[in-house]
Amino acid sequence: MHSKSTPHNKIIFSGTVGAGKSTAIAALSDIVPVSTEAIATDATARMKKTTTVAMDYGLLILPSGEKVMLYGTPGQERFSFMWEILAEGGIGLILLINNSASDPLKQLERYLGAFRNFIESTAVAIGVTHMDRSSAFTLNDYRQKVATLDYQVMPAIFRVDARRHGDVAMLVKALLYTLNPGLMAV
Repeated sequence: MHSKSTPHNKIIFSGTVGAGKSTAIAALSDIVPVSTEAIATDATARMKKTTTVAMDYGLLILPSGEKVMLYGTPGQERFSFMWEILAEGGIGLILLINNSASDPLKQLERYLGAFRNFIESTAVAIGVTHMDRSSAFTLNDYRQKVATLDYQVMPAIFRVDARRHGDVAMLVKALLYTLNPGLMAV
């Protein structure tokens, strides 16, 4: 499960502003997460008071004792330079999309495009959040959108509540099983 470029297990959490990246890491981490939250001063302020400006960091300790580092990227485009920096040495991507955003399918395509090279050398699992706030798009809509993007392996796509440990753990398990289908239960 180790990446070739680092001796550590590292999973990247990325996605749209307000999709729950910081929340998901907090729900899964076995330590109090490190966060770089700052007061939102742009359009993000209409959605939430604070936003991640550099990264979030958490740590998951597997039953085997193996450690998995959890890195969350900022969602705002102006901080996109951090995406590549944080992805370096990662073993895979958890992509969170806010279903109540104005055009979540377009955002899904944008993030998959931004991480395309990383995903092609690793894997991705997609979590759709806030489906309780908007029913405009279903999981099938997301699957159809991803199918048009020509991935060799169709990513797992789930409805998730980023606050729930079980939902976030399910995404990580899906990612790990995609990387290594013979993996034992996490």
